[in-house]
Amino acid sequence: MATFKSLTEADLLAFSTGLIAGVDEVGRGPLVGDVVTAAVILDPYRPIVGLNDSKKLTEKRREVLFDEICTKALCYNVGRASPAEIDELNILHATMLAMQRAVAGLNIAPELVLVDGNRSPVFLAHNGAGLTSHSIIKGDGLIASISAASIIAKVTRDREMDLLDAAYPQYGFAKHKGYPTKAHFEAIAEHGVFDQYRKSFKPVKAILDR
Repeated sequence: MATFKSLTEADLLAFSTGLIAGVDEVGRGPLVGDVVTAAVILDPYRPIVGLNDSKKLTEKRREVLFDEICTKALCYNVGRASPAEIDELNILHATMLAMQRAVAGLNIAPELVLVDGNRSPVFLAHNGAGLTSHSIIKGDGLIASISAASIIAKVTRDREMDLLDAAYPQYGFAKHKGYPTKAHFEAIAEHGVFDQYRKSFKPVKAILDR
């Protein structure tokens, strides 16, 4: 596996042909909920205009692209790791596990896996053989399949935070999405934590240790 900090034209060409699975994660920083990953293999004959790092897109644009990716991609899959797994493994290893689950659940075996960031786990094909993978720093803004994975993961997790907000409206999850904002800290201080919180994260652990 190689880590790419910059890409040449030859790299971009190589990473845009064949069955390429792009992988990205959302939710490493929040105090609550799963870390969510996605793997996407795009169809080169059904291009999607406007793919980009999900953080650089408006919520409305992400939702539109989410539906288009689901319709046009050759295949996609969401992987996740639970708060209990995050507490047991730590957030980095839980994220790697979630990425492996996302790729393992694809119904088409990719020829290459491209991961956003500077780390990539070992990926296995359905027959147990290892898959070639590379990590690409800021790949979610450079590689279409990674951008698509970023959007699928982001919209999926945001929707889950909206559902959590409906169940626990006093915490404000629809606004802060579980991230450690001032409003979130104030809600935790007033209402405490529940089973979907990541108990190993320092702000949550501090409350539980009181």
